[in-house]
Amino acid sequence: MKPKNKLQKQVPLLSAQLPTITSAQQAWAFRKCFKHYALTRIDGTNICTACGHSWKSMHALADTLCGCTCPHCGMNLETLHTRKRNFKQTEYLGIVTTFKGWQVLRYFYVQSYQKKGEQARYFVTEVVQRWLTPQGKSVVLARLRPMSLWYDTWQFGTDLEVRADKEAYDILPTAIYPRQRILPEIKRNGFKGEYHGLTPYELFHAILMDNKAETLLKTGQFTVLHHFVRAKYKSIANYWPSIRICIRNGYTITDGAMWCDYVDGLRRLEKDVHSPKYLCPTDLATEHDCVMAEIRKQREREEKLRKRQKAIEDELRFQALKSKFFGLSFTDGTIQVHVLESVQEHLEEGAAMHHCVFDSAYYLKEHSLILSATIAGKRIETIEVSLQTLKVVQSRGVCNQTTEYHDQIVNLVNANKGLIQQRMKATA
Repeated sequence: MKPKNKLQKQVPLLSAQLPTITSAQQAWAFRKCFKHYALTRIDGTNICTACGHSWKSMHALADTLCGCTCPHCGMNLETLHTRKRNFKQTEYLGIVTTFKGWQVLRYFYVQSYQKKGEQARYFVTEVVQRWLTPQGKSVVLARLRPMSLWYDTWQFGTDLEVRADKEAYDILPTAIYPRQRILPEIKRNGFKGEYHGLTPYELFHAILMDNKAETLLKTGQFTVLHHFVRAKYKSIANYWPSIRICIRNGYTITDGAMWCDYVDGLRRLEKDVHSPKYLCPTDLATEHDCVMAEIRKQREREEKLRKRQKAIEDELRFQALKSKFFGLSFTDGTIQVHVLESVQEHLEEGAAMHHCVFDSAYYLKEHSLILSATIAGKRIETIEVSLQTLKVVQSRGVCNQTTEYHDQIVNLVNANKGLIQQRMKATA
């Protein structure tokens, strides 16, 4: 990408003056970024994957599962009982530094090749630099990435050049080199060495560009800061008055995402979202669950009301379509079958039987007739009869299941389909 503004033209010149990664930094990365193993064998032999040294252990295998130290290179090792011989790992090292008034975030691709009995081999190369001004403006230098979904794919033959600012270049490093240099403006805005689960760029950019993020960092509302930095679809301004109340009352929000959902729920229930009584719960998880349960009940009430209103609106049309069948019923002595005679009855049938006879508006289907089969007043199955063929299309019990009376119900309807036909001829 060709540099387009003054900052983008300035950064490549400054980048060329940066020192290369030092041998001490590389050694630290090789030690801290990767897992190193002691391959244990049945005969008590241990093999260090860092230096290839092997030695006999005097302890039982079970005693060494917590790890050990290589007597040759001093590397802390995880014991691994395996026949595997080759190990390959890829991680990222972050170096946080400053250069001529810029905050510079350098990311190094680090790879290790470990083989049983051999000295481990390492590969390290810089793949991304993020340059930040004290005002929060940023420029990205990076190598090219191929058009791939793989996270660790880079075209190492390309140079660090100005790239479009994309999330692919915002890397969360496996380890950050402990000797960090920070701009005074970032320290002024509350940074004390912890990143709180964010990438260095996410945190620095947020507190330099947004005074609300700075306030959250300084007041210890770390989970809220993390939530709003990551959840870019949410605006912190919608919650800021409530957050300020929590801060004034010395309340630390333990889960930013859950607290925001909780506040949204309070708004839906028309609770006072400016009251510490609601905003500062002792047990956030419990109060959140209570609010969500109340919202579910409210939605159920609203849905029932909507269905009743729909039933009222559809009643006249239903009457015009199916009134000719009203009063139709028949029985075999055990099972009573009758026509549903109102939209309200369809609503009650669907609610009681937990199926979609109302939601799918079967009562408005011109060529369908809905009947209910009962025994001693208890609903057993709901039947749909085709008015074109006079055949049973379906007969469903609770939750659309068939019952032990299914065949008996179908036979009863088929035996009395002449009654349905008579009603149709009478109004033809």
